[in-house]
Amino acid sequence: MPKFDLAGHRKIWFLISALIIIPGIICMFVRGFNFGIDFTGGTIIDLKFAQPVTIAEVRTSLAKYGLDGSTIQLSGAQSDVTSSEDVMIRTTDLEEEQRKEVMATLKQDVGDYTVLREEKVGATIGGELITNALEALVISWALIILYVAYRFEWKFGVAAVLALIHDILIVLSVFSLTQRQIDSSFIAALLTIVGYSINDTIVIFDRIRENLRLHFRRNGDVNALVNTSVYQTLTRSLYTVFTVLFTTFALYFFGGETTKDFAFALLVGFGVGCYSSIFIASPLWIVFRGWSEKRHTAKVAAAK
Repeated sequence: MPKFDLAGHRKIWFLISALIIIPGIICMFVRGFNFGIDFTGGTIIDLKFAQPVTIAEVRTSLAKYGLDGSTIQLSGAQSDVTSSEDVMIRTTDLEEEQRKEVMATLKQDVGDYTVLREEKVGATIGGELITNALEALVISWALIILYVAYRFEWKFGVAAVLALIHDILIVLSVFSLTQRQIDSSFIAALLTIVGYSINDTIVIFDRIRENLRLHFRRNGDVNALVNTSVYQTLTRSLYTVFTVLFTTFALYFFGGETTKDFAFALLVGFGVGCYSSIFIASPLWIVFRGWSEKRHTAKVAAAK
């Protein structure tokens, strides 16, 4: 049996998660989230500069007003154009005075231009789309429970889904606490995190099932079984998460401003997903198994 009892210290792991999730949920209700223009709407400005400009030049100028997270697109004959006279800026809803200041600063920093279009737009992600996404997520969780219950047992399925909910709640908590911007890419990040986390969890559950069938004696030590299974898959889990994190760190530091929040969500989610697969999902299965055995024992005692 491994020296460190991972499963036996499950109350500590549950407490650590609770210390993050509970303040996060409170923050969600008190401070809410910093929704981007995909959720709130904003302002679209089409400009034609006298000379070709780059996205970096425009973003540097907008950063003076805290608008460096705006979506900036260049138009050109080629799809991979790096500089252009035609620039479209999609940013938060600007008041008239602030808009004039931003436009004046752009002219001073980047160059002279002609305004082709300037209008306020609504949110691209509405309440109906969010509701549909949540429904799809709940349906996917139900299907995961059914599939894992068929391949393993229902306790594995419920533990896996609760671990996924744990991951999503922590990512949401971190974004609420840090007030990082949430946009359409954040939804993509959450779905990526869910896929990664469930894959890692199933690998550990598969090893638990094999050991349960081949090496576990009736009324044996379930903690020892889980510890052995986790340690047998630990190297694989760590190699996977470190490889993914190295790539995501590169995206975060070298991918530009528009991908930072997306990469940050992935960094948090991948780390938490690895943590939950090892320290949350399997211990939850132990808890459910214990409850099931107690009910079975109580029924047997009552029948006698």
